[in-house]
Amino acid sequence: MLNNKSGIFFILLTLIFISCTDRHSEMKDERSEENKKTQGKQITDSLAALDTIRSLSKDSSINKELYAVSVYDTPVLNTPDFDRIYGGKDGSTLAFNKSGLVKELEYVAFPRSVFEIKDEFRKGDHSIYKVISEEYDIVLNGTELFIDSRFVELKDTKPERKKIPKPSKEQIYNFFDKCKDADYVWGANNINGVDKMFEFYRPKGNINSDIYNHWCMKGLDCSGLIYEATNGYTPRNTHQMVTYGNGIKIEGKSVSEIAELLEPLDMIVWKGHVIYVYDKNTTIQSAQSEGGVVKKDLNSTLNKIMQTRRPANVWSDDKGKVFVVRRWF
Repeated sequence: MLNNKSGIFFILLTLIFISCTDRHSEMKDERSEENKKTQGKQITDSLAALDTIRSLSKDSSINKELYAVSVYDTPVLNTPDFDRIYGGKDGSTLAFNKSGLVKELEYVAFPRSVFEIKDEFRKGDHSIYKVISEEYDIVLNGTELFIDSRFVELKDTKPERKKIPKPSKEQIYNFFDKCKDADYVWGANNINGVDKMFEFYRPKGNINSDIYNHWCMKGLDCSGLIYEATNGYTPRNTHQMVTYGNGIKIEGKSVSEIAELLEPLDMIVWKGHVIYVYDKNTTIQSAQSEGGVVKKDLNSTLNKIMQTRRPANVWSDDKGKVFVVRRWF
């Protein structure tokens, strides 16, 4: 009798376990379905927030090669959401990061710059184009590039890339002297600013001078200084500059030995910042820590750099904290 009862009890436990397991599986399926719905809603909400509701349809011109040529100085962002960066919810807020920079701005393309359009997002009376550009062929960490259609004109055949002549030293130094005390603005290479920003992204209400300069990209970042001085002849990003031109052998040398080797317009550079040799005793740079464009004593500048970085003959990402000197002129 005891064995019979034990057998019945075991069967009941087994049935209960199977039932619970089936219910647990159903609940997991329900939760999985709910999660899918939640994730889907989040994606939908994000797209709505960005106002990128629809791309061009498959039978539209975006499916063949389509190009854009900048008519004005053209801001190039790493996000399609221009309205959030320049305006925000109240129409007068800039998307500053903790350091007070608008890091979504990659650079400002000069007129006659050529873009290949890869995708389009409608935004009311205009579009945001996802693009690639031979002028800015370094895209970091999967960054994508976007421009506003109102800054450009469309072409259905690839335009010839504009030819930029090598500038004279006089042209570069005239610009250096003109831009002294210009503000540091991340991604900017326009000391006069981009006027069209106040037509296409006009802020609501009054804004102070600091916000004004960032809003219209009026200023220079470190590589933007030489980029505007040469009208776009030099690279726009320090990740390109570390291998640009010819390397100077500075490894193992002291401050005074390096200073003796340097010539005007040499680039003292690492990925993240670049300083230019102005003359045998002076450097010029645009730095946030300095508030903008400043000239500094060459030996003092090298000494400060070498407190945290070692001189290297060629750039290599696995060398740690180093800097190189590149001669390009």
